[in-house]
Amino acid sequence: MSVNKILVVDDEPDICHLVKEILEDEGFQVSVAENGTSARQLLQSQRPALGLLDIWMPDVDGITLLKEWSAAGRLDFPVIMMSGHATVETAVEATRLGAYDFLEKPLSLAKLLLTVKNALDTARLARENQRLRQYSYPAPDIIGKSAAMAQLREQIKRIANHDTPVLINGEAGTDKESIARYLHANSARSDGPFISVGLASLTAEDAAAELFGREREHTIQPGYLEQARGGSLFLKDIAELDAGAQARLQDTLARQNFTRINGAEPIELDVRIIAAANGLDSKRKAGAFSDELYFQLSVLPISVPPLREHYEDVPELLEYYVNYFVGQEGLAYRRFSTAAQNRLRGYHWPGNIRELKNLVQRMLILGNAESIEADEVEVMLGQQPGSNPAAAQHDFELPLREAREKFERAYLEYQLKQSNGSVSQIARIVGMERTHLYRKLKALGINIKN
Repeated sequence: MSVNKILVVDDEPDICHLVKEILEDEGFQVSVAENGTSARQLLQSQRPALGLLDIWMPDVDGITLLKEWSAAGRLDFPVIMMSGHATVETAVEATRLGAYDFLEKPLSLAKLLLTVKNALDTARLARENQRLRQYSYPAPDIIGKSAAMAQLREQIKRIANHDTPVLINGEAGTDKESIARYLHANSARSDGPFISVGLASLTAEDAAAELFGREREHTIQPGYLEQARGGSLFLKDIAELDAGAQARLQDTLARQNFTRINGAEPIELDVRIIAAANGLDSKRKAGAFSDELYFQLSVLPISVPPLREHYEDVPELLEYYVNYFVGQEGLAYRRFSTAAQNRLRGYHWPGNIRELKNLVQRMLILGNAESIEADEVEVMLGQQPGSNPAAAQHDFELPLREAREKFERAYLEYQLKQSNGSVSQIARIVGMERTHLYRKLKALGINIKN
């Protein structure tokens, strides 16, 4: 969605010309449709910030169009209805269907401009509230005062306002989504949506439709590329994208437009693509990931250091996640003693920040004392002094896919127990949509009822 594009739908050319002229003088980009059919076609390829819609038109009336857009879930922009012959009942019906306001003809230009401004301000505040809810965790910041984190913040700020794609590389658990959110928050697109998509949870059949959208008869299912218009689309686990979707994404980046599945009209690409990967080089060497797509995505690469390379940030990260679980889940506050912090500063952290977060959560749930001491940390790490911390938590003899499935099954079963089987709560914690989480649970053979 472009914040300054307005769609005017009216069968009276004089009104279209006048409104277009007035709005363009105010700095807006205006598209005009002289009937309902043209409006449908325009909305196939663009998403305006606001619509001005006449009620009485010869082919399709404005109320019918409003019903169509509302039923298809495409009314994600404010619509102002216009008419010179509407009744109170018509105005009430339009409002019930989602219209922002109603203007009588002949139009008062002063009232028109004021209503447009108010509608756009209301939509902007709604987007801002949604963005703030998305930022409840992780916060759009990078935790840590180490030289490595300071350098990472500086690098992101330098590239944030360039719209080229970004590829974030890093070991599993380095919280690459927080990096993506920080990049988005510091960019010119920060007022737009930030949409995060876990590609590993999508099947080959789902991936293309979820990303690019689908058209079926008279219904349109917008994909993530449309939903993220004007903002940023974060593609987690880009290495898991199937070959067909890779080819589509590659073509989209080259042409700067795309079409929905079964669609014909090209749609302008108005989104910053941020991709994240772990082990992408091995996929490329095996021929499972396109070299061309890799080079398109990695114009501005960002490497996130593992936690062991900025261990001095461990105390600050511990305090951050203690406060997070106290505030978000109502757990009792516990303080890590200096000895406990030092022990964890020297830990190898094979699971990086995700492992640290999980450890903090377990210690707040299972411990009672106000202070967390080094011996409690030792027990929680599940190791004896001198043992190998990485080997204690992972079975390195398994094939990669089997090891990953084993970890995912144990991780999700643990989260199910902690949330008393609340799938919505788990979806929020692990950063997945509920439909994708249900598929993942089913694929791993986890029975929610049990």
